[in-house]
Amino acid sequence: MELILASASPRRRELLSLITKHFTICPADADETLRPGEKLADEVVRLSVLKAEAAQRKHPDAVCIGSDTLVTIDDAALGKPRDTQHAAAMLRQLRGRTHEVLTGLAVLLPDGGARTLCTRTRVMFRDFAEDELAAYLATGEPLDKAGAYGIQGHGALLIEGIAGDYYSVMGLPVAGLNGILREIGAV
Repeated sequence: MELILASASPRRRELLSLITKHFTICPADADETLRPGEKLADEVVRLSVLKAEAAQRKHPDAVCIGSDTLVTIDDAALGKPRDTQHAAAMLRQLRGRTHEVLTGLAVLLPDGGARTLCTRTRVMFRDFAEDELAAYLATGEPLDKAGAYGIQGHGALLIEGIAGDYYSVMGLPVAGLNGILREIGAV
């Protein structure tokens, strides 16, 4: 069974390779605009499906995997920062608080079947100092990450703890995906 990962993310590629080395990358071209008034957990699954559908249009006979991650706090999603100042504002909003990371997953089958899930992971940030924030911003890491941090990189220095799935915070619920792929006989 051919597997397609609908993502250009090096993190998702790395995580899928924990399950199997036999997959192809097909970056998804999907509108990731959140719909106002919708539950964020539903939205992250919807966006995952859109990404997988974009890949499936190019690879109709393959199993297509889409995933999306939202960093949420106070019932609002924090996307990727526009610039360093925006990243600093996001990180100050998270500092000393617990927020939730929602990761959606969609696995679309060639026969039209689909499996979806959403993971919720609570991430607790330390009350880090301004000089720590400046040092993190100087790495450039926050600029291409939802919520302006990467748990697997220098952002780990800001985190006090997590409750949930570490790999989902990185961008792909590995255990859940492995279960689905085993269930459908893809691995």
